[in-house]
Amino acid sequence: MTAERLLEQLAQLDTCAISDALDTLGLPGATTGVGRLWPVSRVVVGRARTIQAAPRDDNRAVDHIAARAIDDASEVDILVIANDGRTDVSCFGGILARASVRRGVRGALIDGACRDIDESEQFDFPVFGRAVVPVSARGRIVQLSMDQTITFADVNVDSGDLVIADSNGIMFIPAQEADDVIRMAELISAREDRMAAAVDAGADVADVMHDSRFPTREDLDHDR
Repeated sequence: MTAERLLEQLAQLDTCAISDALDTLGLPGATTGVGRLWPVSRVVVGRARTIQAAPRDDNRAVDHIAARAIDDASEVDILVIANDGRTDVSCFGGILARASVRRGVRGALIDGACRDIDESEQFDFPVFGRAVVPVSARGRIVQLSMDQTITFADVNVDSGDLVIADSNGIMFIPAQEADDVIRMAELISAREDRMAAAVDAGADVADVMHDSRFPTREDLDHDR
């Protein structure tokens, strides 16, 4: 299946369905503790573009965090910035948000903090992270690497992995597993729709919640 089609299907789901699919398939990808930093009301999907931030070291050449990734971005990219969960310094702000919008970047996910959040909301640019602070990155942290494997909220992420983020949080899908994860999430979502219909029709919720007929890996194999 093409990457474009996978993203179209992913956009019809939510992070809860993807989390359940990852659980069913025994895969990592679920994060906790990182959420939207302004009230983003839509599901954000795209392809990860990984960036590692680190404390400034005056003995090495440095790049400003995310600047090169934005200049080189495609219109399916989401910036995924790892800063070890630090909330004492920003690694994304208004100028980067403005540039991201101009390049068509779909959002920024930060294992850390950002600033200028009102500007991101004004630009309708989704930003997810741990905190909003006024403290600048200048003189404090820099970009260590780009397009390398990073650890984001205890999940290993590579550039090219798929991303879904919404009001419930953030999920990463390994690129090589994307087709199976999305199809499993669709099966799970369809099952939950039937459960909801049963409740609306008057079924006892105790019976509905104890339903053991949730999709399994065998169902996915049968669905191929």
